[in-house]
Order: sequence, then structure tokens, then C-alpha cells
Amino acid sequence: MVLLRLLYKVMVNSLVLMFSLALISEFVGAQNDTEPVVLEGKCLVVCDSNPTTDWKGSSSPLGISVRAANSKVAFSAVRSNNHEPSEMSNKTRIIYFDQVLVNIGNYFTLESVFLSPRKGIYSFNFHVIKVYQSQTIQVNLMLNGKPVISAFAGDKDVTREAATNGVLLFLDKEDKVYLKLEKGNLVGGWQYSTFSGFLVFSL
Repeated sequence: MVLLRLLYKVMVNSLVLMFSLALISEFVGAQNDTEPVVLEGKCLVVCDSNPTTDWKGSSSPLGISVRAANSKVAFSAVRSNNHEPSEMSNKTRIIYFDQVLVNIGNYFTLESVFLSPRKGIYSFNFHVIKVYQSQTIQVNLMLNGKPVISAFAGDKDVTREAATNGVLLFLDKEDKVYLKLEKGNLVGGWQYSTFSGFLVFSL
């Protein structure tokens, strides 16, 4: 009788041990499926439920998108050559910038149009000066052919009056942003015109 009791206890303990080992094995297996990813160098790790490999990034099955340092976007351009006001004639036209000071990512084109590389919030600002004391100038910041903001300079008592403005814009990939002269002439042609922008953050 005593022997049967001992055998019963041994069997029960064995079953408990086997069950415990099975639970531990399952837990360890689950941990191995989500091992941490070790990253080296300068990078930004973003957890994403729908990871993609867009715009020079990489992704993993865990939903971790790695964004490289070259994802930064910024530009600044000026007009350096003089143009006589008679050459511009008050016609509506895109303002062309012949000297690019900064163009990180190369998204500011030779046609003086900023081409958005990806969806995000962008900052833009511009500064122009009118030619004549009695003249009014108007410059529009254009998004895909439509004006977003404008700047005016029309004080008849001021000869070198500046028109300036800035804005934050939500842009999709391949949206186009540029400046358009709607009215008037700029001092020294476009010598004193500046146009700058940068990516604040991606979405």
C-alpha cells in the first residue's frame, strides 16, 4: 500500500514538472520571436503598424522602419544676377533663383520649384523688395498651381519696401511649391529675392 502511494506521488510530480517545462519552453520561444534589433550608426527608429520601404528607408517584420540620416530636406536660394525692370514688364511669372545656397536632398529643382519627396509638414518663407516708390508688388507662394499665401509691398512713401511671408504646409509626395510674381517688379531684378524651406517632420 505504501509503495502504491509513493508511485502515485512520483507520477503526479512528474506530470507537474512536464507541464511546467512546457510552459517555460513556450514562453522562451515567444521571446525569441521578438528579439530586439540592434542598430548601429546614426539613425531614427520609428515603430509603424504598416512598415514600408519608401524614401530610402528600410523595414523589418516587427514594424520597425529605419530612416537614414539622408532623409533631411532643406533648401535656400537667391537671385544673384541683375535684371532691368523693363525686361520683366509686370507679366505674371514664376520667380527663378539662379543661386542655390542650400539644397539638402536636391529637391529644389533647376526650375526653382520645390518637389516634395514625401508626406509631411514643411516650412517655407520668402522675401522680396519692390523697385519703384509708386509701385505695388505682389508675390504668391504656389502649391500645385494654386496660391496659398501672398505678400504685398505698396507704400508710396517707401522706395525699397519689402514683401515677406512664411507658412507651414502639409504636403504629399511630389507636391510642387514655388513663387510667382503676380504684380510689379523686384529691385535689381531678383537680386534681393530669397526663398527657403525645410521639412519639419514626416507623416
